[in-house]
Amino acid sequence: MSEWLVLSLAMAAACAVVLSIAFFNHRRIGDDDDPSETPDVIEYMTMMIGVIYAIVLGLAIAGVWEGRGAAQEYVRQEAQALHEISVRSQVYPAGVRARIRSDVDAYVTFVVDTEWKAMADDGELTDRGGELLERIRRDVTDYEPQTDHEGQAYQPLVDQVAVVDDARSARGASAGATMPGVVWFGLITGALVTVGLIFTLQIRRSFREMLLAGLFSALIAFLLFLIWDFDAPFGRGISATAEPFLTQFSHLDLGG
Repeated sequence: MSEWLVLSLAMAAACAVVLSIAFFNHRRIGDDDDPSETPDVIEYMTMMIGVIYAIVLGLAIAGVWEGRGAAQEYVRQEAQALHEISVRSQVYPAGVRARIRSDVDAYVTFVVDTEWKAMADDGELTDRGGELLERIRRDVTDYEPQTDHEGQAYQPLVDQVAVVDDARSARGASAGATMPGVVWFGLITGALVTVGLIFTLQIRRSFREMLLAGLFSALIAFLLFLIWDFDAPFGRGISATAEPFLTQFSHLDLGG
């Protein structure tokens, strides 16, 4: 059964139960009942709906912010591991060391200058980036250490290549939007309901009431925009940056 069908049935069932109870309870009330003696529940319901929606908004913002922070951490891990590969290859012969560092620089340059834009536009990594990383892997793994010193450096270098590969895969998984459509449906519907409930309180046209209503609506719109902006860690305004690459490989002309 489709999750949308389950959601629709659950919402319809909840409404039906509440309305049925209210209907039968109204039929039990006698003619001598005085409604003025019963507290008005509209303000209470409006307040509770606002509180619940505020909690949902807070959780959504926390979730997308955490996703953005995780994406930035993947970038840092990848850049740091590549820097370690470049530095630790110092113990290798000049030709091998130069080849490793050249391929590392080529990979970093491609990621910052080309692949970063592809992640922002398409939400995924490029095949060329994977090919450049595979070239680094072959540079490291195909070399046979000739001395004990080189042998001691070999396995740590292989491990750092694995760290780069893992961080790159995680970066690719974080490139697209992470908020499911059903969550967006709930957030937008909740915003419409919450703002619409303002009119159940008999709002007047005084300056203060109109100002507060406008600010309340603008605040909800801003929070929804914030969630949308954070939802794509590499694709929008407040996004993860390539700063770790720029810091670790300052000798390269990156981002130009």
